[in-house]
Amino acid sequence: MLCTDIEATSEIGGFIGACLVDSGSGLVLAETGDGRIDMEAAAALNTQIVRAEHEVIEVLDLDDHIEDILITMGKQLHFIRPLEKSPGVFLYVALDKKQANLGMARMQVGRIESTLKM
Repeated sequence: MLCTDIEATSEIGGFIGACLVDSGSGLVLAETGDGRIDMEAAAALNTQIVRAEHEVIEVLDLDDHIEDILITMGKQLHFIRPLEKSPGVFLYVALDKKQANLGMARMQVGRIESTLKM
């Protein structure tokens, strides 16, 4: 049973948009947001980032996994979190940097992840 309700991401401080992405294909499984970010493009491009990080882990022979990937920009935070129960899927959340609290956002994303069923 697939539960892809990510609407709770809109409650994160500084919320701009979010999507749940199949990292094998880069396709959006669910999305929400205010339209400032093209989630289809974000999904495809962030899939490349996730794949690159997996390659780093493999090439460096690290016995580890990605917990989350944070990209900080001048005005935004982009948060990528592969799902623990389904590592082939990741949650991407874009936040306004001035309004966001990174620690709280990480906690909220963790709670949201626990509600998703893959």
